[in-house]
Amino acid sequence: MQGSVKPKRFWSCVKLSVETQGRSISKLLVPESPDNPVWIRVGKCLDGTSAAPCSDCHLVYNPDRILFIGGAGEEPSSELLKPGQNAPDAVLDDYTILPGLIEAHAHLFLEGAELDFEKRKAYLEQSPEDLLRQARNRLEKLLRIGVMTVRDAGDKDGVGLALSADYKAGRSFPMPYLDSPGAAIHHQGRYGSFMGRPLEEFETPEECVDDRIRRGADRIKLIPTGIINFEQGKVTAKPQMDVEEVRELVDSAHSRGKQTFAHASGDDGIENAIEGGVDSVEHGFFIRDDQLARMRDRDIAWVPTFTPVQVQVDHADRMGWNEETVGHLKRILDAHSESLLKAHEMGVTVIAGSDAGSCGVAHGLGFLAELERMEAAGVAPIDILRSATGAPAGRLGFHDPIGTLRPGAKARFILTRHSPVESIRNLRKEKVCYFDGVVFEPECDPPTEGL
Repeated sequence: MQGSVKPKRFWSCVKLSVETQGRSISKLLVPESPDNPVWIRVGKCLDGTSAAPCSDCHLVYNPDRILFIGGAGEEPSSELLKPGQNAPDAVLDDYTILPGLIEAHAHLFLEGAELDFEKRKAYLEQSPEDLLRQARNRLEKLLRIGVMTVRDAGDKDGVGLALSADYKAGRSFPMPYLDSPGAAIHHQGRYGSFMGRPLEEFETPEECVDDRIRRGADRIKLIPTGIINFEQGKVTAKPQMDVEEVRELVDSAHSRGKQTFAHASGDDGIENAIEGGVDSVEHGFFIRDDQLARMRDRDIAWVPTFTPVQVQVDHADRMGWNEETVGHLKRILDAHSESLLKAHEMGVTVIAGSDAGSCGVAHGLGFLAELERMEAAGVAPIDILRSATGAPAGRLGFHDPIGTLRPGAKARFILTRHSPVESIRNLRKEKVCYFDGVVFEPECDPPTEGL
């Protein structure tokens, strides 16, 4: 899976502003060792897959894994506990626990929050080493926000691959689980040059896929289409890959044990991605109902990424859009919302991703905004939370057991007094983030510079 892994460093625990029976639980939440697990009881549990929260949940975990989880009346057996223990280390009846969040589409080499086009252009002119350094600086901030897994969506300079290698090596600094496709695959002269390398560099699609894998790609990213022409309110460029080309790339990836994901907007390009057999469609603006039905039937996931278009509306003056263009953008978002609701009703696997790194989409915070936009579209909070935890954990083939609360899964979770089942916006409020033996202090104003 990851080869030999270095022993983990357990970073210092920060003191929590949380109390149980008058005592601080900052130390109680951190297991002393694998042989001395922690037992907590919480009021509500969202395990990442269930359709409703569990009440009075018991959780036992060591620094690395969850050992037991059970509802009211289900307590852990003595062999899972410290010798002589007969009560939880912490009773948190007014708390909800949920898995760490999974951001399924982010470009970690980019600084997303920046809106100034000239500054964004200058940022991309930096060396790969500088881009990597700044990307590494984002990682602990993501954990503090609650994002504990990132599926990087590609870059041409090897930043995502280096971050993936950091994680596989056992990392000596706090970072989420992270994997990357490396450079996305596009056609010479077509959209995608800032994050990909062209197929024309190789004689065959198979050779292109082999090259990506040799460089360390965890999965293969395809760019079969262009992007939305905001001024016209549609995708105006023809798809840059046909069905056969997509299928050959997908088959090459699958035969080598790698999943694929495809940037695709416009119904013609989406059609090519679906019929080519990709594992997930990213963005999917202007998707048709019949395409959603085929995605359901073929277990092709959808990552809708509302946020980059919403940013264009929210900052229309800064972007230079006139009233007509803003009208196009709003209609696109409304249609996307309708498609999202239909996808849920049909049973399509919907996975949350923000396209963080895009103009105005900050890492971590942009992901929370994406979840809130899904709620504004009419999706129930419990379904949104599953799209950010159990759904990607079950579909995207991560190497580690993450995204759910179950025995054997990684001990990575969020504790909050503000139930996200009542409103997704509660994820922005004070919360405790636990990650592999580290407790991050609740912060009403977490550090966001450089996101």
